[in-house]
Amino acid sequence: MREIGLTRVRIGEFAWSRIEPEPGQYAWDWLDRAIETLHAAGLGIILGTPTATPPKWLVDSMPDMIAVDRDGRPRRFGSRRHYCFSHIGYRRQAARITRAMAERYGHHPAIVAWQTDNEYGCHDTVQSFSPAALAAFRAWLAEHYGDVAVLNRAWGNVFWSQEYRSFDEIDLPNLTVTEANPAHWLAFRRFASDEVVRFNHIQVDILRAMSPGRAITHNFMGFFTEFDHHDVAQSLDAVGWDSYPLGFLDSFRFSEDDKLRYARQGHPDIAAFHHDLYRGCTRSGRWWVLEQQPGPVNWARHNPAPLDGMVRLWTLEALAHGAELVSYFRWRQAPFAQEQLHAGLLRPDNAPAPAYAEAAQAARDIAAIGPMSDAVKSVALIFSYDSDWITTIQPQGAGLSALWAAFDAYSALRQMGLNVDILPPDAPLEGYKLCVVPCMPVVPDKLLAHLDDFNGPVVIGPRSGSRTADFAIPETLPPGPIFPARVVRVESLRPGLIHPGQGWAVRRWIEHLETDAAAELVADDGTVACWRSGNRRYLAAWPDQDLLAMVLRTAARDAGIKTVHLPAGLRIRRTGSHVFAFNYSTETIAIPDDIGGKLVLGQRELAAAGVAVLKL
Repeated sequence: MREIGLTRVRIGEFAWSRIEPEPGQYAWDWLDRAIETLHAAGLGIILGTPTATPPKWLVDSMPDMIAVDRDGRPRRFGSRRHYCFSHIGYRRQAARITRAMAERYGHHPAIVAWQTDNEYGCHDTVQSFSPAALAAFRAWLAEHYGDVAVLNRAWGNVFWSQEYRSFDEIDLPNLTVTEANPAHWLAFRRFASDEVVRFNHIQVDILRAMSPGRAITHNFMGFFTEFDHHDVAQSLDAVGWDSYPLGFLDSFRFSEDDKLRYARQGHPDIAAFHHDLYRGCTRSGRWWVLEQQPGPVNWARHNPAPLDGMVRLWTLEALAHGAELVSYFRWRQAPFAQEQLHAGLLRPDNAPAPAYAEAAQAARDIAAIGPMSDAVKSVALIFSYDSDWITTIQPQGAGLSALWAAFDAYSALRQMGLNVDILPPDAPLEGYKLCVVPCMPVVPDKLLAHLDDFNGPVVIGPRSGSRTADFAIPETLPPGPIFPARVVRVESLRPGLIHPGQGWAVRRWIEHLETDAAAELVADDGTVACWRSGNRRYLAAWPDQDLLAMVLRTAARDAGIKTVHLPAGLRIRRTGSHVFAFNYSTETIAIPDDIGGKLVLGQRELAAAGVAVLKL
């Protein structure tokens, strides 16, 4: 590890059965030996609490601690994440093992950070439909609404005769004959997110008290919106995430053409999107990649090996976006159990795997690049997890979620060579030149206030301002005060039902507005895709790539932002001192001439998976 330039090692996140093989009987010797060995080599340790994998004896001692899925089936022991966040007994046990680890290692000089649990919610485990979750949900509702009559009015429970006489009558929203009240689902999703926040707080409070001076982190996942990461991040010192570009490309809604074109590289915006999303979740701006894919994984439908050079590229791209740390998962490929085919830096026989040399090269590159200034502020993209829950609960059209509206807007901006910061709705906008709100059904007052104070162009996407906090259509009709108009009708469009314009088209979704705003983009048949009033534009159509490119390029020009026409597969990232260029294609690409600077790494003719760094 030392020879190839590693400085941190992450261990222990699944080790409960080895730490406590019998109830109350701890076996620390093996972990003591590991920690001392790593410490002697000068390696700092990120130590994980093992609560993602409670041992069998614990499950047997309280069988009701396991989660129940949406279909009413128990999530039994035999893999991982087999617990319900709401179970009070399990919370006590999680606190107990966390406290035991903190007592043993909290002041050890090798421990530089703690990771709470592992990948909260992986395998669809945020939402539990257990008796413990039902009791906790009813208590949550009582706390939030106070009086069941208030809840009945807020949810519109007069519809379908769904009015309740007490909070104790309210069930979980699964297993209904047809769709449950969307307000019921939204409340449940907010509750389930809050349970993750509470669970994390238990461990954070213990670790902060018993192991002062160490950073506390957690490893979030890709394209995962089941809980509000902004809320969980508030108690963390550094936000981590697990970067698997090839697995995510294969597993999510990318086109078959993109899945083939980028099969060994990952879509050019997957990793960067999450870098910027999770940096925006932090209080401090500190964020880490806690798991970086080093080779084929074992969990996607197809698991190709990365193109030679991509592990190095992904590492340097994280650096360019401000990562303090990139940790490869894993060091050695395991020859047994569920992840036998998940690659590491070493093969199962301890020989170096292909990524071993790339990790070493990345370490040398980072040293050669040297100190950098902060990233250049350019575009603020506003995203909320609440928005994705609303558009998932009531999509009104296949695949029309706020998450993917945000990703597509992000990708369009990156193709123009722009830096993008992904911010929560309450974040200030000082220093930005352009603000994009891709899809925000519930518009918080803080966002309205920040937009009122913002002088640059604002692009607002469809469905914004379309719901109250309790999932009702506002009395004044959408989009409300965020744009001077009234949406009087919406349509979701089947494939092939389009409204073509000049170089763009309305597909999938269109809103019809009553407004005095100017019609800025009008399809050939008169359908208005984009309206403008003052410094604000409202996209009445779903933000597909051709339409987004047209609107965002115009908005960037209005903001005085210089854009670059990047070749397909090329992406750049700017700091105040450097420009990074990354080639995600399989062909050699030349960096455009209008991107200046002195080369300190790589060449202007970038080979496939190549990286260049120019100093300004």
